[in-house]
This record gives sequence, C-alpha cells and structure tokens, in this order.
Amino acid sequence: MKAHTATLSIATRGQGTREITGEVARVVHDSGVETGTVTVFVQHTSASLVIYENADPSARTDLHAFFARLCPEDEDYFTHTTEGPDDMPSHLRMVLTRTSEVVPITRGRMQLGTWQGIFLFEHRRAPHRRTVVVTVLGA
Repeated sequence: MKAHTATLSIATRGQGTREITGEVARVVHDSGVETGTVTVFVQHTSASLVIYENADPSARTDLHAFFARLCPEDEDYFTHTTEGPDDMPSHLRMVLTRTSEVVPITRGRMQLGTWQGIFLFEHRRAPHRRTVVVTVLGA
C-alpha cells in the first residue's frame, strides 16, 4: 500500500466557491496510486469543502444565495463576533457542510461524476489563504 500526502495553499477571493479538482487530481497523479482513495481536508473553521455541480455556474450562485439566507450576518443572538459580523455565520456554514471529502480512485483517476467537482467553500467576506491537505492511499 502506498501513502502520499501533499499540502495545497489555496487563495480565495472572499465568500464563494473555488474549484480545486485540478489541484487534487495532480496530487493523485503524482502519488502513482492506481486504486484507492483520496481524502481532501481543509484546516480551517470558516471554510469548508463540497463536491458540487461544476458545469453550470448558476448552481453555485444559488448555493451562495441559499447559505446567505440560511446563515445571515448580524443576527442579534450571535455572541461570537470578535472578528466581525461574518465571523459566526462562517463557522455555522462550515458546520453545515464538510471539512473533508473522500473520493475513490480507479485506474489512477478520481471517480467523480460527470458534473462533479471539488470546491473550497470560503465563508468569510475577505480573501484568505486556505490550507488543504490531500492524502492518497492505495496500490
């Protein structure tokens, strides 16, 4: 069994999604693993990962609008606001999504569906640099 780990530094432009499928696919390729799994993990509490529609950008526009309505800023019941009005909503959005995704690998390629991509979901308004750890296990 092989194990290969790489750390990606991903720049965001603020709230929204950024596709990282290509970066993860390069790590899978570099690992030499033909059959196994790749785990993608984001090391932050105000960003998350999602596997989502990557063909039509309007699907992501709707996702962003949904989360803005689901976890609005400036709610009077938030007490954790040290870093601004988007602080607590960003943590809630992270909890409602995921900090890791696992994708099977067959013949050296991730087995994502036709319209699936891996996205870093930035929940803060300001741009950030996010750390994503990618671990490939297999043969």
